[in-house]
Amino acid sequence: MILLEGTTCYLRILTEEDAMIFTELVSRNKEYWTVFEPRHDASYYTVPMQREKIRESLYQMRDRREYNFGIFDSETSKLVGQISLYSIKRLPFSSGFVGYSIDHESAGKGMGTKALELVTKFAFETAGLHRVEAFVSPRNVASIRVLEKTKFDREGLHRKLLYINGVWEDHYMYAQLEDDY
Repeated sequence: MILLEGTTCYLRILTEEDAMIFTELVSRNKEYWTVFEPRHDASYYTVPMQREKIRESLYQMRDRREYNFGIFDSETSKLVGQISLYSIKRLPFSSGFVGYSIDHESAGKGMGTKALELVTKFAFETAGLHRVEAFVSPRNVASIRVLEKTKFDREGLHRKLLYINGVWEDHYMYAQLEDDY
C-alpha cells in the first residue's frame, strides 16, 4: 500500500475494496467530468467495471507502469477524486503521464494542486522518473491553473489529439522535469 500524505488531502492506492466508493464518485461526476473526457457507456458506471479497472491498475503497478491513487480529504477521509501516474516508460525515456479528476463538490479547494504536488514528488523521488507529462484541454482553465501552480511548463499544442464527445479536441502538453523539481 502506498500512502502519500499532504496538508489538505492524502493519496492512497485504490484497491478492489474501493470499487463501491469509486463507482459512486465516478457516477456522481458523470456530467461534470465528461466536459473534458470522453463519455462512457452505462457499464462503465458499475461496481464490477470499476473493480476490474482497479484490478488492472494494481497489475500495472506491480510492473511499475502505473500508480492509481484515490484523493482523500484529510479532514473527513472522504474520496474526493483520483490521480494517476500512468504510461510509465523506463530508460531511455524515464517518463510518465499524470491525469486527475476532482469531485465537483471539492473543486476549487486546492485538492488537485496538492494531489499533483504529491504525485510529482512520488514520480521523481520514488518512481525514479526524469519527466512527468500532462495533456490538458485549452478550455480547461482550472486544470491549467493546477498545472502551472505546480510548476509544470506548457511545451506545446497537440492539434486534434483526443476524440471527446464527438469532436477531435486540441490539447496542450505540459511537463515538469526532475531537474526543475
